[in-house]
Amino acid sequence: MEEFRWFEHRVTVQPHHTDYAGIVWHGTYVAWMEEARVNYLSTCGLTFADWVKAGVDLPVVDLALKYRRSLTLGDTALVKARLAATKGVRFVWHYDIQNADTQATCIEGSVTLAPVDVSTRRVLRRLPEPLRTALDLIV
Repeated sequence: MEEFRWFEHRVTVQPHHTDYAGIVWHGTYVAWMEEARVNYLSTCGLTFADWVKAGVDLPVVDLALKYRRSLTLGDTALVKARLAATKGVRFVWHYDIQNADTQATCIEGSVTLAPVDVSTRRVLRRLPEPLRTALDLIV
């Protein structure tokens, strides 16, 4: 599987995204990354409900963030997300969160997900066919 194209998700920084100084709180970036990931897959025809119906959970097994610049109240964030080429069953997502006005990178991040069977809580060695087929069509 090739590395996917960048998906762009815009967010306007609201008061609940920030700390007392009006700077985006670090945990907010993680939530935005998940929103971008879920929306990207949805636009490709693979909804979160599809994973649930297939009995597959996708827990985070690794998370990394590099802070470059702050975003502040009123800024527009451009959350760019893409899925790296898969190795085994893990999914590695890369993120570039930018200030939409300046296009300066504020956060570089990655998240690794491992597919788990909901009933057994064991890592799946192979995705159910409908999910595998849908992912192959996204490229």
